Amino acid sequence: MITNKFILMNKYIADSMAFILRLENRKMPLYAKKKFEMAEKGQAEIVVPAMVFAELAYLSERNKIDTNLNEAKKYLDKYTLINEYPLTYKTVTFAFSIDDIPELHDRLIAAVGKELDAEVITNDPVIEHSRHVKTIWK
Repeated sequence: MITNKFILMNKYIADSMAFILRLENRKMPLYAKKKFEMAEKGQAEIVVPAMVFAELAYLSERNKIDTNLNEAKKYLDKYTLINEYPLTYKTVTFAFSIDDIPELHDRLIAAVGKELDAEVITNDPVIEHSRHVKTIWK
């Protein structure tokens, strides 16, 4: 008898600060750090919205952070379960259904969490208090 086995893997969304902290190997709460470690070990998936790369590039260009897009690409290449997520029409539609996050970039990142029904790894209090998404940090 042939059976199909499907492994349901936990999926998480990384916001900009969480992703940058991980790339720079900076301190973050244990629970959030554990999600990245799980993905690096192939035990979970982390989705990185396109907007995160735009924010990372912007901050890098202004010397506000130590990492850059090249480091982000190396990290994605190294860990197959940490994946970029495109900005699509569907994502934008989800973003504009989120009425309690005023800032556009944060709304687009949260929209990926809503679209994929996944928790967002974030320390942003506005996203954390949104009724539209679930979040992780502590």
